[in-house]
Amino acid sequence: MCGICGIFHWGNGQRADGTALLEMNHQIEHRGPDDAGTLVSNTAGLAMRRLSIIDLKSGHQPLSNEDGSIWIVFNGEIYNHAELRQKLISRGHTYRTHSDTESIVHLYEEYGPNCVQHLRGMFAFVIWDKLRNKLFAARDRLGIKPFYYRLQDGTFIFGSEIKALLAYPGVRAEFNPGVLAEYLAFGYVAGEETLFAGIRKLPAGHTLELTEDGVADIRRYWDLSVAEDPESRQRSYYVQRYRELLEDAVSSHLMSDVPLGVFLSGGLDSSAVAALTAKSRREPIQTFSVGYGEQSYSELPYARVVSEHIRSHHHEVQVTRQQFFESLPDVIWHEDEPICWPSSVALYHLAKLAREHVTVVLTGEGSDETLAGYTRYPWTVWNARMDSVYRGATPPTLRAFVREQIHSAKLGATLRRRLEHTCLGRDGASWPSFYFDNFYSAFSAAQPGLPGLRGLRLCRLHGGLGAFSRNSAEAIALHRH
Repeated sequence: MCGICGIFHWGNGQRADGTALLEMNHQIEHRGPDDAGTLVSNTAGLAMRRLSIIDLKSGHQPLSNEDGSIWIVFNGEIYNHAELRQKLISRGHTYRTHSDTESIVHLYEEYGPNCVQHLRGMFAFVIWDKLRNKLFAARDRLGIKPFYYRLQDGTFIFGSEIKALLAYPGVRAEFNPGVLAEYLAFGYVAGEETLFAGIRKLPAGHTLELTEDGVADIRRYWDLSVAEDPESRQRSYYVQRYRELLEDAVSSHLMSDVPLGVFLSGGLDSSAVAALTAKSRREPIQTFSVGYGEQSYSELPYARVVSEHIRSHHHEVQVTRQQFFESLPDVIWHEDEPICWPSSVALYHLAKLAREHVTVVLTGEGSDETLAGYTRYPWTVWNARMDSVYRGATPPTLRAFVREQIHSAKLGATLRRRLEHTCLGRDGASWPSFYFDNFYSAFSAAQPGLPGLRGLRLCRLHGGLGAFSRNSAEAIALHRH
């Protein structure tokens, strides 16, 4: 990963503060230890920390077009950049580097904001168009790469992490109480806001244009298609097509001029990625696994079986209870907001292990969502079917009485928890109760507000925020189903 940040002023006659820009960039040094660069051009300032993956020698940023009228800072990888390069050269563009970053600059020259339609990859980038005196920013289709910004009092600042924005003079770390209920319900904030007042996220699949008059034009350029296949096909077709797409996706992600590895849990998702990576490489790949001393909660035995099968160079780390809690402040510092998922701590230790051996890793993230792999998906379907029968055979008063008895009667904790997950303990007429409260929410919508939370203020990251986050993370982990 790399890191970007920057400043843009309008309407106030200010020149971008180079000292502030350097401090913002310093805050994300851990994202890019290999190189750093800054550009201050009147009202705009761009900065970047680089983790070198492609074109190690000449990929320095900020990077410009041929005449220096367009500049870019970019975090990500463009998997079709070689193809784009040939097309752009044929249209008269001159390349000075072999990096994928330069293709974005020339695409912008050709297509303006529509340049994103030609990109295949993960990215967050900002382009400073000097001639038109405007900024153009974009985030990849699924929001893999982060992009935070603050637009206030004639100043726009942005960064790959919130801590970069907090380093800008006058920006205070103030709590945004409006999103607390959403965070406690789902463990994250899905919209544009963050837990910090005034700091927002550019949504996935969106672009942002900011002109010298201070108008921010945010537009969605992509959304997932849900159109049904017009043809009736055999199951074998979809299985084969999925395999082809998966192999193509893994192959495209192997583009790297530095050592590459795979996070391996032993589950179907990461095992498939590791196996396809091993198939594409001539030499044995490096795999990395994390586990715990409690064998019943550890995936290490499964990962070892897969590693032996694909003959990888395998590495393991075990996280103790003490290490888990001791690492919470560091994990929160990296994530910038309170953490909810215990897996964040395990991934932190796994990443530390991997960094000792490789620069880039592939993972199996996202497959459970795309292939309905989580237990809650079939459980919800089963619940819905049972509820349709149950609701048709019983009156509302009886169903309400049963729910009340499950919640209040003297039942064992295990039995109560299991019944609360069924249509007997949930109101099938309420989708939030039936699905979200059942599998996501730490606190249900029916519970009264929690006194005192609205008055909390998030302090600087290693101080009050760290203490608040550790307590909230433990509480949510304990209360989650």
